[in-house]
Amino acid sequence: MRTVVFDLDGTLADTSGDLIAAANHCFRDMGFGDILDVSGDAGVALRGGRRMLTEGLTRLGRMDPGMVDRYYPVLLDAYGAAISEHTVFYPGALDAIRTLASRGYGLGICTNKPEVLAQKLLRELGALDLFGALVGADTLPVRKPDPAPLRETVRRLGGDPAMTVLIGDSDTDRNTARAAGVPSVLVTFGPGGEDMAALAPEALLEDFADLPDLVQALIGRNS
Repeated sequence: MRTVVFDLDGTLADTSGDLIAAANHCFRDMGFGDILDVSGDAGVALRGGRRMLTEGLTRLGRMDPGMVDRYYPVLLDAYGAAISEHTVFYPGALDAIRTLASRGYGLGICTNKPEVLAQKLLRELGALDLFGALVGADTLPVRKPDPAPLRETVRRLGGDPAMTVLIGDSDTDRNTARAAGVPSVLVTFGPGGEDMAALAPEALLEDFADLPDLVQALIGRNS
């Protein structure tokens, strides 16, 4: 089966608002108030919970790895309790997914978000059933950019790695695809979009409307 595997945060959906709200919950609990801001820190948010805590504590001049470890579970709990209040799919993402499904592609998610949170988010957004497989940060002993999570996603879809494309938004996704020997498509509409070309993916994506034909061209070249 031909397969298309998506990263989640910053690729399919803008999750930064809910992630930053969870981080600021932690900073308020520490007694510092809100430290991160959606308008300036979306890119930090999409790098994950530990990155947000590290960034905020560094700005405060109070960086302490032990504090990051202590508050990371607190952040996950806060995030899980309000996971979809501000999160939205990027324009055209769901239409592109449905078009790919109608063309016979197997569709999966490979994310560095904990699996249960990724499932909860997609379920609350009404999109979980669109994907035949989901592998999160804690599904396997390793996470992206190790290629194993991507390969496991493809395996669960019954797919062929030689006919797979990974859609992502970061150097992590680019390195994962390279390690797995599959082409990558990096989106340019996220917070770090201007930096994607320098990563030299097989293709860049500016508009989800272009994705189905772009995937067909890449898999045709790779099969």
